[in-house]
Amino acid sequence: MPVQKVLVVGGGITGSVLSLALAQRGADVELVEISPQWFGVGHGITVQGNALKALRSVGVLDRVLRRAVPFDIMRLRRADGSLISELPTPHTGGPDLPSTAGALRSDLQDALCDAVYAQGVRVRLGLSVDRLQQSPGHVDVSFTDGSTGRYDLVVGADGINSSMRALIGLSQRPHPVGMSIFRVVAERPAGMDCAEVYYGGPRFKAGYSPISADRCYAYLLDENLDASLIGPRAPLSLLRERAAGYGGMWGEIIASLPDDTAVDYRWIEAVLVDEAWHRGRAMVVGDAAHACPPLIAQGAAMCMEDAVLLATLVTGELPVERALDEFMARRLPRVRMVLENSLRLAEWEIDPATPGADPARIMSETLQSLTAAA
Repeated sequence: MPVQKVLVVGGGITGSVLSLALAQRGADVELVEISPQWFGVGHGITVQGNALKALRSVGVLDRVLRRAVPFDIMRLRRADGSLISELPTPHTGGPDLPSTAGALRSDLQDALCDAVYAQGVRVRLGLSVDRLQQSPGHVDVSFTDGSTGRYDLVVGADGINSSMRALIGLSQRPHPVGMSIFRVVAERPAGMDCAEVYYGGPRFKAGYSPISADRCYAYLLDENLDASLIGPRAPLSLLRERAAGYGGMWGEIIASLPDDTAVDYRWIEAVLVDEAWHRGRAMVVGDAAHACPPLIAQGAAMCMEDAVLLATLVTGELPVERALDEFMARRLPRVRMVLENSLRLAEWEIDPATPGADPARIMSETLQSLTAAA
């Protein structure tokens, strides 16, 4: 029997797409988000074709593409800006969709928030789950505001630092991969028409992507610096210091940043729940179950694929237990492959002299394999 009432914990990309997909299939959906305000935040995001396919399936693609920048190639450059190669990127969402789009994360999340409300999902802000009690056929939930509820299925989509993961009995925790990222949003130079990546410089890698008609997202991958720097207001002077030695358009972007530019700095972490993501009728999906370094730009796509497939299966004809087993059989091998290849890329970028290191090959092979249906 398909699920009727579902609780989704977490209102980010995964939880929003899942809530939409479930509600569109007739489920009664309640979404709780720990933040007291629910709107798009963050920097740029690269949305691959398989993510665009998921967005189309829940009806928000057209709105996202009105502001996003689609492109079908990626350029690899040396630190001075000279061209190494230009790579066509596989159409992981099918030939009728762009292979990639750059977007402001806030534009994407705002589109999802509006669609969730329009679909009639009950959204509750400023709270999360405190306790779960499972019984045959349902889950009783106590929330952090003292309220309670009973649901056919509870899904944690609360990100890499998920509290739901431990709450349902999963012990995995995220771990640093040995690199960090500086991120800024800047004015988009007139000549920027796709994502470009710079290799061979003083840090692991630098790059950028157009994300709107007039904005771009630029980043620098570095070693892990002092943890006290982590946050949304790292010193711009530090980014400029660490980025010294990169030329081309990337160097121009960094040099042109106003002094009050918000610089986000994070250590990059990864996690994989390499076992069933469900315990009874409670489970985790998205970054709560698998978060990878952003080196193949498949993090959001893997999350959205989770959401659409889970909604399809648990509102179908299979009993819930069989639907969840089918979900795991289809998702775990795919996300494991993406995570393992992303970690291999991280190792190669940290130590480019590694015998056999070939980032372009592994990126292309990974994306090509993802043209198969999720």
